[in-house]
Amino acid sequence: MAEAPQTEGEAADEAVDIEALEREGDIAADYIEGLLDIADFDGDIDMDVEGDRALVSVVGATLDELIGENGEVLEALQELTRLAVHRTTGNRSRLMLDIGGYRDSRRQALSRLGADAVAEVKKTGEVKPLAPMTPFERKVVHDAVAAAGLRSESEGEEPNRYVVVYPAE
Repeated sequence: MAEAPQTEGEAADEAVDIEALEREGDIAADYIEGLLDIADFDGDIDMDVEGDRALVSVVGATLDELIGENGEVLEALQELTRLAVHRTTGNRSRLMLDIGGYRDSRRQALSRLGADAVAEVKKTGEVKPLAPMTPFERKVVHDAVAAAGLRSESEGEEPNRYVVVYPAE
């Protein structure tokens, strides 16, 4: 027998499991702390829950080596941390890792990029493809475009997937 589709009210009743997300954060923090010790890096670890995901941040000393060029080391560490959480919990994690405030500053820059693309598309009326981005980066740009009232889509294949901004119809 097929299940009845979920109504909006039922979806709203499903609360985010804060306790499970806090546990993910604890597991991730322990994993990252172990990596910092092995690599002999100093840094403090902050944990939080933001929306429907755990957020673990490493703050403190100079941690540029853990971010890498364009955040690629940070992305790899995030995936390794998600795997460590999955290994312990058996559940797929959407955990977000930030190091030295990189994601926050990147989020601000990407929001400006999205706003600039929207302004150009509104001015020219032409479709605007952007440079390839990570999933995190594309999400930030999509949110900025939507907030400005235009539509955007991701196109291409990883690792060259990119955002395309469309004029109003």
